[in-house]
Amino acid sequence: MKLFITIIILLVFVETTALCAKTFSGRNRLNGQKPRRKVFVDTSTLMDGRILAVAKTGFLGDELLIPRSVIREMQLLADGNDAEKRARARFGLDVVNELERVELAQVEIFPDDTKRVKVDERLLELAKENRGIILTNDFNLIKVAATEHIDAININELAQSLRSEYLPGDHLYVKIISVGSNPHQGVAYLPDGTMVVVDDAEKFAGKNATVEIEFVRYLQTNAGKMMFAKLAPKKNNQQKQKVANRRYGRKKK
Repeated sequence: MKLFITIIILLVFVETTALCAKTFSGRNRLNGQKPRRKVFVDTSTLMDGRILAVAKTGFLGDELLIPRSVIREMQLLADGNDAEKRARARFGLDVVNELERVELAQVEIFPDDTKRVKVDERLLELAKENRGIILTNDFNLIKVAATEHIDAININELAQSLRSEYLPGDHLYVKIISVGSNPHQGVAYLPDGTMVVVDDAEKFAGKNATVEIEFVRYLQTNAGKMMFAKLAPKKNNQQKQKVANRRYGRKKK
């Protein structure tokens, strides 16, 4: 009889545990919570250093894992004879120390084998074994990871995607919408809403006229981005003729 009661209690306990686990999992799905990705960071990313700035913004919601083999490689480079590599490796070690202090990022030193295989091969193994991804700036490592069906991300792609579409020296036709805060300035807007301050364009404000501008500089602040420009110089007929002569190989008579 006691055995029968014990079995019943165990069955109730098992079912209750399973129900609680299912309920908790369902709540996570309803709240949009997903398991953190395991991101294995390589040497090139740490010696680049921009990962620290990204981590401090709080955008990294993944688990950053820095293998001991990567730290070991930077230590060897820091003790080496190449002055440039030595400086970059020491900077990379400093980045690791700073990353561990960032409260908005989950960073862990991953205890892997430091002597068995090359670092890049070990990263591929770790990512595959732990269903993780690789964070690297090494173009060749990204290609190799693709052949192994391992996802890889890099800071260079992130920086490229955040780069301004227009750079100093580029030309564009815009409409001057209003006057600027300083004398003789006009204000225009790019299709994405970016404000462009144009020197000597106050006279075009509100006239629905399209003018050609040349971008001078780009300013990024916490409040957003802003660009500064000037009116593009107009080419006179003589200049246009010279351009045409050079283009078509004509000589002045």
